Formats: sequence, C-alpha cells, structure tokens
Amino acid sequence: MGQESSISKVNGVHNARLTGVMEGDFVVFLIGMRINRWWHLLTWLRSARAMPRMLRELEAHPELGYLGGEAWFGRTTILMSYWRSTEHLLAYAKNRDAEHLPAWRAYNKMVGTSGVLGVWHETYRVRPGDYETMYVNMPSFGLGKVGALLPAHGRREDAAGRLAAPATAGADRANS
Repeated sequence: MGQESSISKVNGVHNARLTGVMEGDFVVFLIGMRINRWWHLLTWLRSARAMPRMLRELEAHPELGYLGGEAWFGRTTILMSYWRSTEHLLAYAKNRDAEHLPAWRAYNKMVGTSGVLGVWHETYRVRPGDYETMYVNMPSFGLGKVGALLPAHGRREDAAGRLAAPATAGADRANS
C-alpha cells in the first residue's frame, strides 16, 4: 500500500485522473484544536507540541495501526488520519506506554474546560463500497497516499462507478 511506482509523476504531481482505494475496512480519524484565546500563546503552544510527538511514535511503530495522514494549520487545526481499524485507534488512545495519555492528561490539567483552547475529534469506520476518491493533477494525497492509487477509468471513471467498484485493487492495481 502507498506505493505508486508505475504511475508517472512530474515534479511530484501525478498528471492523471486517479482514485485511491484501500483493501478492506479502515478508519478515518479527524482530530484538531481551536485557539479560542490567542493571547494565551504558551498554553496552546504547549498543547500543540504533543501531536508531532504522537505522530513520530505512530510512524515509527506501524504495528499500532496508523497508516498516515494530512494536516492543516490555522486558528482551527485538523489532522486527517487513516487507521487500519477502530481497535488500533482505541488501543493507541488507551495505551499507558504511548504518547497520547500523558498529552491528554497534560491538556486536562493545563486547559481543562477553561475555554482557552478547544480540542475535537471525529471517527469514521469505512467499508469497501462506502467511499470514493478522485485526484487530478495532485501529488499523492489522503487515501491515495496511504492506500493504492489506480487510474480513474472504466468502472472507476465517475463517482457512481467508484462507489459501486469493489475496494480491492487486485489485478488492476496501477501501483504494484
């Protein structure tokens, strides 16, 4: 997964119409924070520093189930991440030896319900046939980065076809 060797790129951009697929079920986990009181700079900077530590840990230990993600920064931040299963995600969240629990405890001690900094997350279980993706003139991104990228033609030409197509890349995988 995540390989793209046979799809041509120019300067990191795939000059093609592609779709991303994942074998089997997976989880999309969205998480972020919102700066409510920007003048409390130290508070939200301390909290924000926890996420890079968690991501380094997750990337160093693929057995934890984290597949990868994309992040955006601003007053409200968002990390869109992909996980192999809800079991992996929940196990990481509760793991006493991982970076998450100490970061969550520190947040609750430092911020709690003061309103200085908000945190949020949303979790989505995804099954084959219940999603579709499309990328045109894009570098590897999102599900196409953590899963497989396939040409969006034939039964994958439009959104309806991609939703009806099985998520298995099988013999038509473009990036094996």
